[in-house]
Amino acid sequence: MEKTTVLCERLKISRESVGISKAEAARRLGLTMVGYCRYEYGDRTPSSQTLNVIAQCFNTSVDYLIGKTDDPIPDNLVINKTRDPELYRLIELCKKDDSFMKRIISYYQGLQ
Repeated sequence: MEKTTVLCERLKISRESVGISKAEAARRLGLTMVGYCRYEYGDRTPSSQTLNVIAQCFNTSVDYLIGKTDDPIPDNLVINKTRDPELYRLIELCKKDDSFMKRIISYYQGLQ
Protein backbone atom coordinates (compact mmCIF):
# COMPACT_ATOMS: atom_id res chain seq x y z
CA MET A 1 0.00 0.00 0.00
CA GLU A 2 1.31 3.44 -0.89
CA LYS A 3 2.57 5.62 1.96
CA THR A 4 0.08 8.44 1.25
CA THR A 5 -2.83 6.00 1.18
CA VAL A 6 -1.82 4.60 4.58
CA LEU A 7 -1.62 8.09 6.05
CA CYS A 8 -5.04 9.07 4.64
CA GLU A 9 -6.70 5.93 5.98
CA ARG A 10 -5.02 6.20 9.37
CA LEU A 11 -5.96 9.87 9.72
CA LYS A 12 -9.60 8.99 9.10
CA ILE A 13 -9.54 5.94 11.40
CA SER A 14 -7.81 7.87 14.19
CA ARG A 15 -10.11 10.87 13.90
CA GLU A 16 -13.17 8.64 13.99
CA SER A 17 -11.80 6.67 16.96
CA VAL A 18 -11.83 9.85 19.06
CA GLY A 19 -15.33 10.54 17.77
CA ILE A 20 -14.82 13.87 16.06
CA SER A 21 -15.84 15.25 12.68
CA LYS A 22 -13.44 16.66 10.10
CA ALA A 23 -14.58 20.15 11.10
CA GLU A 24 -13.83 19.46 14.79
CA ALA A 25 -10.44 17.96 13.89
CA ALA A 26 -9.61 21.09 11.89
CA ARG A 27 -10.70 23.31 14.80
CA ARG A 28 -8.63 21.38 17.35
CA LEU A 29 -5.60 21.47 15.07
CA GLY A 30 -5.95 25.17 14.29
CA LEU A 31 -6.52 24.47 10.60
CA THR A 32 -9.24 25.33 8.16
CA MET A 33 -11.63 22.54 7.23
CA VAL A 34 -10.21 22.57 3.70
CA GLY A 35 -6.66 22.44 5.07
CA TYR A 36 -7.38 19.41 7.22
CA CYS A 37 -9.31 17.64 4.45
CA ARG A 38 -6.31 18.01 2.13
CA TYR A 39 -4.36 15.81 4.55
CA GLU A 40 -7.12 13.23 4.95
CA TYR A 41 -7.76 13.07 1.19
CA GLY A 42 -4.07 12.83 0.31
CA ASP A 43 -3.88 16.12 -1.57
CA ARG A 44 -1.20 17.33 0.79
CA THR A 45 1.29 15.70 3.17
CA PRO A 46 1.60 17.16 6.68
CA SER A 47 5.03 18.22 7.94
CA SER A 48 6.62 16.17 10.71
CA GLN A 49 5.69 18.88 13.20
CA THR A 50 2.06 18.82 12.04
CA LEU A 51 2.04 15.00 12.23
CA ASN A 52 3.13 15.23 15.87
CA VAL A 53 0.29 17.64 16.66
CA ILE A 54 -2.22 15.43 14.82
CA ALA A 55 -1.01 12.32 16.66
CA GLN A 56 -1.45 14.07 20.02
CA CYS A 57 -4.89 15.34 19.06
CA PHE A 58 -6.03 11.90 17.87
CA ASN A 59 -4.39 10.06 20.80
CA THR A 60 -2.11 7.93 18.65
CA SER A 61 1.50 7.94 17.43
CA VAL A 62 3.17 9.34 14.35
CA ASP A 63 4.49 5.85 13.61
CA TYR A 64 0.92 4.55 13.46
CA LEU A 65 -0.23 7.40 11.23
CA ILE A 66 2.56 6.85 8.70
CA GLY A 67 2.30 3.06 8.76
CA LYS A 68 5.50 2.14 10.63
CA THR A 69 3.41 0.21 13.16
CA ASP A 70 -0.09 -1.20 13.31
CA ASP A 71 -0.37 -0.36 17.02
CA PRO A 72 -2.44 2.83 17.41
CA ILE A 73 -1.55 3.28 21.09
CA PRO A 74 0.51 6.47 21.52
CA ASP A 75 4.15 6.10 22.48
CA ASN A 76 4.11 9.33 24.49
CA LEU A 77 1.67 11.71 26.11
CA VAL A 78 1.82 15.48 26.43
CA ILE A 79 0.51 16.95 29.65
CA ASN A 80 -0.24 20.65 29.49
CA LYS A 81 0.36 22.57 32.72
CA THR A 82 -2.38 25.09 31.91
CA ARG A 83 -5.00 22.63 30.66
CA ASP A 84 -4.33 19.85 33.22
CA PRO A 85 -2.73 21.51 36.27
CA GLU A 86 -3.53 18.71 38.74
CA LEU A 87 -2.15 15.98 36.50
CA TYR A 88 0.90 18.09 35.71
CA ARG A 89 1.59 18.60 39.42
CA LEU A 90 1.12 14.88 40.08
CA ILE A 91 3.67 13.99 37.39
CA GLU A 92 6.10 16.56 38.77
CA LEU A 93 5.75 15.02 42.25
CA CYS A 94 6.33 11.53 40.86
CA LYS A 95 9.46 12.69 39.04
CA LYS A 96 10.87 14.20 42.24
CA ASP A 97 9.97 11.39 44.63
CA ASP A 98 10.19 7.78 43.47
CA SER A 99 8.48 6.54 46.65
CA PHE A 100 5.48 8.77 45.91
CA MET A 101 5.14 7.17 42.49
CA LYS A 102 5.35 3.69 44.02
CA ARG A 103 2.58 4.59 46.48
CA ILE A 104 0.33 5.78 43.65
CA ILE A 105 0.98 2.60 41.65
CA SER A 106 0.24 0.48 44.70
CA TYR A 107 -2.98 2.40 45.31
CA TYR A 108 -4.01 1.99 41.67
CA GLN A 109 -3.32 -1.76 41.77
CA GLY A 110 -5.48 -2.01 44.89
CA LEU A 111 -8.39 -0.48 42.94
CA GLN A 112 -8.31 -3.18 40.30
